[in-house]
Amino acid sequence: MYSSLLQVFLLLLICERPAHGYDLVQRLTGLGVTGIERGQVYRCLRALEQQELVVSAWLTAPGGPARRQYELTAAGQDDLRQSMSEMSRLGRVVSSCLTRWASVAAPSRAPGPP
Repeated sequence: MYSSLLQVFLLLLICERPAHGYDLVQRLTGLGVTGIERGQVYRCLRALEQQELVVSAWLTAPGGPARRQYELTAAGQDDLRQSMSEMSRLGRVVSSCLTRWASVAAPSRAPGPP
């Protein structure tokens, strides 16, 4: 369900702070996004880099392996800003839909005499 929004989620998380792939996978869960495989995340990160929405660099840490850290580009910030505007509109549509659903899904009262 979330795979079509994965790019936006990753841009948001990277906008909050530059991060490596494993960190982003963990933070997706904190965002409430479940069911995304690590491979999907890494493929999406490569696509974001090809689109020049993020850049990456290998960072080495003492006592640990080198990790590729991703940062947002100016184009990535613009894309994220536009995506958030679209998601805001979508949120209003979803809210309206849920309100309508609640009114038709509510248990109906037993019919009384006319």
